[in-house]
Amino acid sequence: MTEDFSRNLIKEYEHWSIYAHHNQGYLGRCVVWCKREDALDLADATPAEQTELFSILHNLREAAKKTFQSDWFNYSFLGNETRHLHGHFIPRYAKPKAFMKSMFEDNLYGHNYKTDHSFMTSTELLNEVREKLKSAL
Repeated sequence: MTEDFSRNLIKEYEHWSIYAHHNQGYLGRCVVWCKREDALDLADATPAEQTELFSILHNLREAAKKTFQSDWFNYSFLGNETRHLHGHFIPRYAKPKAFMKSMFEDNLYGHNYKTDHSFMTSTELLNEVREKLKSAL
């Protein structure tokens, strides 16, 4: 089953789209989605998709640094649950981060990230993350 990220669109590119992830347990987390319908595996990305992807990741990284003062970044292209070429952009934080009266703690900083599926992201917070990244890009 493919998750619908459409209402969380941050920016469209020729080959990719950026969406705010509905779970903001890692503040600024995004999904980078390949627009080509038959795209499955990162190793099969076309040269144009590869070039654009690296530009997008660079710009997204800089936007997250500027917006949320992220300390590090994880990039995950797994495709285990959703069989389509997409990646997760996960900002990481060495210290607790306050945003919109919420506190975000990256207890696994320096280690592999793990999604906290119990983390609840309010619509207001998700919209603000989306808008902040959109304006920074």
